Amino acid sequence: MQTDSTVTAAPSVAYRRYVLLILTLVYAFNFVDRQIIGILSPFIKADLGLDDAQLGWLKGFAFALLYTVVGIPIAWLADRYSRVNIVAISLTVWSGFTALSGFATSFMSLAVARVGVGIGEAGGSPPSHSMISDLYKPTERAKALAIYSLGIPFGVMAAYFAAAFFLQGGTTDWRTVMLAVGIPGVVLALLLKFTVKEPKRTSAPSGNVGSMKLGEAIRTLLKIPTWWGMCLGISFGSFGNYAISTWIIDFYVRIHSEVSIQELLISFGIINGTAYALGVWLGGVIADKWGKKNRRGYALLPAYALIIGVPCFVASLYVGSAWVSIALLTVLLFTSGMYLGPCFAIAQTLAPVNARAMSTALFFFVLNIIALGGGPTLIGIISNMYSETMGSGEALRFSLALLTIPYVLSIVIFFWSSKKIEKDWAAAEERQAAA
Repeated sequence: MQTDSTVTAAPSVAYRRYVLLILTLVYAFNFVDRQIIGILSPFIKADLGLDDAQLGWLKGFAFALLYTVVGIPIAWLADRYSRVNIVAISLTVWSGFTALSGFATSFMSLAVARVGVGIGEAGGSPPSHSMISDLYKPTERAKALAIYSLGIPFGVMAAYFAAAFFLQGGTTDWRTVMLAVGIPGVVLALLLKFTVKEPKRTSAPSGNVGSMKLGEAIRTLLKIPTWWGMCLGISFGSFGNYAISTWIIDFYVRIHSEVSIQELLISFGIINGTAYALGVWLGGVIADKWGKKNRRGYALLPAYALIIGVPCFVASLYVGSAWVSIALLTVLLFTSGMYLGPCFAIAQTLAPVNARAMSTALFFFVLNIIALGGGPTLIGIISNMYSETMGSGEALRFSLALLTIPYVLSIVIFFWSSKKIEKDWAAAEERQAAA
């Protein structure tokens, strides 16, 4: 893999915004392809004859295992070679495997396709975070990375709308949806490759951006308490969010059957594109403003937001009205979106410049093993365990209620991180000055 020519002159504001927009669109496709299996879950379950445990493996560890493992060597490459090329290739791979998912005829063949999607998506965020950090100053990163993180709610929204459009009330096969959301990603990969230049890496010691070895980079990051705290905080919070996003359609189909699947898909598409997106964006804006006065704000904001959202989520599981339940769940989506920008900004700000992609990869390694692998999978296993005695609907409700535990852990860890952040930020600035 050859290194592309890099941008040598200071990029204009318009160009920086364009690159951020393209990378955000790539991230949106990341979540379209990641989320679509959860949205189509009831149809896949019926067509392939799967149980909740098998669905949980498909939504969780089948995707997450190689996604997390492959992310580390890809990040090593991204700290040395063309990040634009890596993201473009990765997008092509995961989009292709999403389309191939539409040809699956069994649990195993769909699992293999999901593994392929995971391998491709491993090359998305670490190089993207690294490029954004080279284009934006430390005091602008939470906002920039929050905008990038809008790819999550907008991607989820697009997945819901695509399913609603192609399923047409349940009359179109789920396989058509897989093909429809997978193929456009290849086109976006070409746009990225031919319109985005490799950004110049900022403040690298002696101009040698690849000087930090893999083991050295990992050891350096693991010695930073706030890095660990923000990583675990977002991991336990996302444990709940990933579990909810991949099982929520199943929950409403089983518990609130009075609401049609079409209404559910459109409603959750709108909620993710508005309330969740607003929470993600505000999280970055508020964290940067608060952080200029008090750096503890980067950790306190996620803690306070979850304190508001988690009780609303628990209530949403037990109220009798489907629409009241959806309204309460919307509060959680809004507040939980606020931790993305601050957490990703800290992962970049506290990392050595020549280990930024590695910082994001290690961050995502921990995050996705715990959250993406654990959340959907464990909910499926627990639900399946209690289905015979409680019924499929009540078993799933009970399983989702247990998510209170990781959410509380997330809140506690964010408060702990707020007490360490000042010292660790100062140490990061000293490293930059020495470089």
